[in-house]
Amino acid sequence: MNSLWNVAQASEFGGDPVSLRVYTSRLLGRDPSLVLHGGGNTSVKTSVVNLFGESEEILYIKGSGGDLATITEKGFAPVRLDVLTKMARLKQLTDTEMVRMQRAAMIDSYAPNPSVEAILHAVIPFRYVDHTHADAVVATSNTPAGEDLIREIYGPRVLVIPYVMPGFLLARAVYEQTRNIDWSLYEGIVLLGHGIFTFADDARESYERMICLVKLAEEYIEAHAISTASTPSSQQPFDSKKLAALRLAVSKTKGAPMIARLDDGPDALSYSNLQNLPAIAGQGPLTPDHIIRTKRVPVIVGGDVTLSVETYASEYKAYFDRHSPGGLEMLDAAPRWAVWPGQGTVAFGRSTPDSNIVSDIVRHTLRAQQWSQALGGWKALPEKDLFEMEYWELEQAKLKKGGASPVLQGRVAVVTGAASGIGKAAAQALLAQGAAVAALDINPGESRDGMLAIQCDMTKRDQIAYAMKQTVRAFGGIDIVVSNAGTFPPSLAIGQMDPDVWQKSIEINLSSHEYLLQAALPYLELGWEPSVVIVGSKNVPAPGPGVSAYSVAKAGLNQLARVAALEWAGKGIRVNTVHPNAVFDTGIWTQEVLEKRAAHYGLTIQEYKTNNLLRVEVTSHDVASVICALAGPLFGRTTGAQIPIDGGNERVI
Repeated sequence: MNSLWNVAQASEFGGDPVSLRVYTSRLLGRDPSLVLHGGGNTSVKTSVVNLFGESEEILYIKGSGGDLATITEKGFAPVRLDVLTKMARLKQLTDTEMVRMQRAAMIDSYAPNPSVEAILHAVIPFRYVDHTHADAVVATSNTPAGEDLIREIYGPRVLVIPYVMPGFLLARAVYEQTRNIDWSLYEGIVLLGHGIFTFADDARESYERMICLVKLAEEYIEAHAISTASTPSSQQPFDSKKLAALRLAVSKTKGAPMIARLDDGPDALSYSNLQNLPAIAGQGPLTPDHIIRTKRVPVIVGGDVTLSVETYASEYKAYFDRHSPGGLEMLDAAPRWAVWPGQGTVAFGRSTPDSNIVSDIVRHTLRAQQWSQALGGWKALPEKDLFEMEYWELEQAKLKKGGASPVLQGRVAVVTGAASGIGKAAAQALLAQGAAVAALDINPGESRDGMLAIQCDMTKRDQIAYAMKQTVRAFGGIDIVVSNAGTFPPSLAIGQMDPDVWQKSIEINLSSHEYLLQAALPYLELGWEPSVVIVGSKNVPAPGPGVSAYSVAKAGLNQLARVAALEWAGKGIRVNTVHPNAVFDTGIWTQEVLEKRAAHYGLTIQEYKTNNLLRVEVTSHDVASVICALAGPLFGRTTGAQIPIDGGNERVI
């Protein structure tokens, strides 16, 4: 670890204290071995002239839940320093009262709530204070001889404080232990089992003290010949069905669908094959701050994944009963990560960002735990301390404030023909409603957060099977299938039909859908409220002359959907069909084609586009909206339905 301070970059932020605080906070935030996803906090003390012309001492501290990597000046909460220091002298204060008093002492009511460690930052008598959960420091302290190792590394340069619950209790403990010390003798504070603070009157000095002290811990680990590289380990073939079953079991225990992210990299695989895995994994998180995301321990996957999760849930309830003082409502008993021997680790979250955050935390935890093992043994905080953090009154209050989730959050959808037209609109709409989406197309677009673009020729069974496995690997299962891929062949009368045109239409517009349904079925059987939506055509109930190749294939697809609805209802899988017509914002409808078709009927282009009973234009977005509705709870009691999306077609009606 080395300092990232850059004089030119620092000058771009300006020379005032808060601007420099933003700069050094971002330097800390960009290193995940220091802080992860909202962890850590920073502050600066400065003078502000109020509306009355009076000078006030203000502590600008990172707002609760903010991210140091991207923080701006607006991400800091400005709190009157004298109020915070008076609060530190109180003998008792609940954390809820502390938050309310801190909020009342702010000079900007629009700013975020101050960090729960604002009082602690206030009692440290330096302008700049930095706090991180550095992996190397916490890994060193989380050992049987942790305090001795910390003192060996740092000597008298740091204060060492035994673990205390964050919030008022921690601030009060530090205040009492430091009332009569000479602060100038120290460069930082190590909170055992929690993290490290550094401080100085200069932004750069406080930041570089953090880098220096963390680097000393890293060098200590390295000097003791502790390798961070994973050892070669055998990997079993990826079992996509078992992962889908694991995800379903976790989702049922949670009471809502979860995204499951598999990490089968070398470090995760090596960890999953440790001989003493239950003893290491069964202790607790790297730092108590992580427990809100990860729970106390993972589930270790056995042969029967349902039994593994049920056992975990039973043990979680026993853990709750052991430590609950009464009056608390137990959180869901579902694990937030799993160790899967021979496969790696799995992170669970209600969305892809949530599962990514858990996965990042797990990755750092595995490495730090193995450092601790080599330093004398991994030793997490006692179970009771972890319970108090998990059921902290402030965290409970946050959970109660949670708003409604997007209707399809946690669901996993596969959309074919997803690079354009109806398929693209459907993929985007599903993503917007909270689903994770595998977007299949022969010419796929780019993957992005929550959407996996997969190249797939839907006429190739092996490519479809591979795409299903890739979807499960990325998101844990499959709940929704939008079977949309198709082609519109040239218009040919039956007497002039080209055998190749006929065969290609049958292959793409019919057979490929059967291939997809067959490949997806084993995963839909393990899906959350599974649903299939087939994109049919107006030509099924109302064919026209010259389009036999298309109409016959689509009619066959319609029958396939009806049979699937009959066969799969007993498995809880719904199968419904939409029949769009005249959707002009797709690739086949160029300006030239529109002009020719409109002229053929003696209409203007706009008249042609709205040539239906309602006189409205039908768009890909309209079709996508109906697809999402059919896939969601609104039509949770509907299967075998066929819904026209055509503005009212006279021939159909």
